Amino acid sequence: MATPKSRWYALAALALSTLAIGLDTTILSVALPTLSRDLHATTGDLQWFTNAYLLVLAAVLLPAGMLGDRFGRKKLLTGALFVFGTASAACAWSATTGQLIAARAVLGLGAAVLMPLSGAVLTVLFDDKERSKALSVWLTASALGIPLGPLLGGWLLDHFWWGSVFLINVPLVAIALVAVALWVPESHGDRARRFDPLGVLLSAAGLVALTYGIIEAGDRGWGDARSLGTMIGGAVLLAAFVWWQRRARSPLADLDLFRSRAFTGGAVLATVASFAMLGLLFALPQYFSAVGGQDAFGSGLRLLPVIGGLLLGARTAEKLAARVGNRLVIAAGLGLMTVALVAGSFTGASSGYGFVAAWITAAGIGLGCTLPPSMDAALGALSPERSGVGNGLLQAMRQVGGAIGVAVLGTVLNSAYRADLPAGLPPQARESAASGVAAAQGDAGVEHAIQAAFTHGMDVSLLVAAAIAAAGAILALFMLPGRVHAAPVEEERLVLAESGL
Repeated sequence: MATPKSRWYALAALALSTLAIGLDTTILSVALPTLSRDLHATTGDLQWFTNAYLLVLAAVLLPAGMLGDRFGRKKLLTGALFVFGTASAACAWSATTGQLIAARAVLGLGAAVLMPLSGAVLTVLFDDKERSKALSVWLTASALGIPLGPLLGGWLLDHFWWGSVFLINVPLVAIALVAVALWVPESHGDRARRFDPLGVLLSAAGLVALTYGIIEAGDRGWGDARSLGTMIGGAVLLAAFVWWQRRARSPLADLDLFRSRAFTGGAVLATVASFAMLGLLFALPQYFSAVGGQDAFGSGLRLLPVIGGLLLGARTAEKLAARVGNRLVIAAGLGLMTVALVAGSFTGASSGYGFVAAWITAAGIGLGCTLPPSMDAALGALSPERSGVGNGLLQAMRQVGGAIGVAVLGTVLNSAYRADLPAGLPPQARESAASGVAAAQGDAGVEHAIQAAFTHGMDVSLLVAAAIAAAGAILALFMLPGRVHAAPVEEERLVLAESGL
């Protein structure tokens, strides 16, 4: 007979699965130079190693939530973990670029099911008082993958072959599979909901087109006709999806969720936080490498203050939200992120790591005060029968927001960097700061010019991220209710109580 502690064991299983996804987000970047050499991968191949994963993820998030509600979240979680582990092994032993791209696409399929359904299970397992703490653990596990990816990836590449960076997922998935089987109870949503094939087609095509257009814009620039056309096409398809959902008898996405201020505000503000932070985490590793001269391991190590700040912020937010509500805590968190990002915009090529560590710690605290309470506000508005679909919507918004953040802030950084480069530098400098520094061959004057231009570009991008965070702080005060109460979940909890959970 399971004890009440079983729900925390179940949380550990879900946290392991999100840690594996978080690791996969960043660990690949460390291996790209090795993959280019060993698999004779072109620049296009290297882009598709990432894009294949992201596009499948975007396409499957919404239907995954609905399928979990209908057929059982535990069943789909177990299947998704098996798919994710198998695809990780397939990535490790790929012999060609085509095989690796295909394996990465399957990996994205597993992640697309894990992300919304693990959140949906949390909504059922934990009540209003415990859910905030559980969400903090769950989100921190995912965030830990950001610095741990380069750390583990760098160490593995120094000691083993490149496939080891993918095999690191396998033991995590194996432990999570056993834990899910033992401690995660089966739960369902609306089992009578019919499948919505047109909704699936429109949402998948729209999210894929929008995400791909954003990715291309990050590489080609926002004035590129193909990128703009793809984004506009994706937006049109998503508009058609919304139109169809209003008329379908059994819609894929329950758009009535957006009638709730708590769900809408929480989803929008979680997306804003993802936009600002993923853009920040896009710039920092490049800064540590091109300006600080760090390898992947050293860069990952220097990102750890962000995670420390996130842990501190989440712990603080949990206590404050119980007293004053999520609205003020989220607004304060985004306000702190704004201040930290503005402070970061004063970073120069000669700035010491102590200054950088201080402002990225503050940014992490702000994220910890923003993301868990925002997710808590959104998830608290969901009843158990709608938690799968609601989580699918929430994760899709965060995924697109993160992709937009990387593309927009990456474009701002690159544009400002190139505009600040003096004439007469090696042509590789226009490709990236790291390539330019490598081509400088120890010429201190050239290296300093490239590093100064890069920090200028990063500072401009941080100011843009600060403006987004400031807008989010203002939105929090208007979009969220003063107090957020969880949706009634007693019927589902009685079922879990009968199972000893």
